[in-house]
Amino acid sequence: MSNLRLPMDGPVFQVSYRVIYGDTDAGSVVYNAQYLRFFEIGRTEMMRAWAMPYREIEKQGFILPVTETYLRYKAPARYDDLLTISVCLTELKKVSCRFHYRITRTDDDREQLLVKGFTKHACVNRQGKLSPLPADIRARMAAIFDGDREKTLTLKKEKKSTNRH
Repeated sequence: MSNLRLPMDGPVFQVSYRVIYGDTDAGSVVYNAQYLRFFEIGRTEMMRAWAMPYREIEKQGFILPVTETYLRYKAPARYDDLLTISVCLTELKKVSCRFHYRITRTDDDREQLLVKGFTKHACVNRQGKLSPLPADIRARMAAIFDGDREKTLTLKKEKKSTNRH
C-alpha cells in the first residue's frame, strides 16, 4: 500500500498551519497521529469555504465520521514549521465521500512533501444509521468538482490569502 496513488485531480484547497510544541513528541518531531488532525483542519476549512460548515450539517441531523484512513509519512515536521495542508474532494457517493491530502513545508524555496493520505467518510444520522447524504449537502459538495470550476478556483485563491494561521 505504500505505493498507493493519491491524485489531487480536482480543485485543491490549501490552508497554512504553524506547528506548536503540543504537536510534537519526545523526539521533537510532530507526533504521527497529529497528521490526522491536520487533515481535519484542511477538510473542515475546505467544507466551510466551498460547501457547508460541519456545524450546518450537524444541525440537519447528520455527521460524517471517518471510516477509513491512510497516511504515508515522507519526512518529519518540527516545532514552528509552517505547513501547507492541501485537500481535494476526490469521491462523492450516495452515502460516502473521500478526500485526498498532502502536507508540505517549503524550505529554501523548495516544497517538500511530508505526508500524503486520504480519509473516507460515511453519512450517519442521529440514530447512528448509515444515511444518504441530504440533497443540499450533496449538491454543495458536488459543486466543488462538478460545478463552476472557475468559481471554485477563485474561492481557493481567496481562502489561501486569508486563511494563514
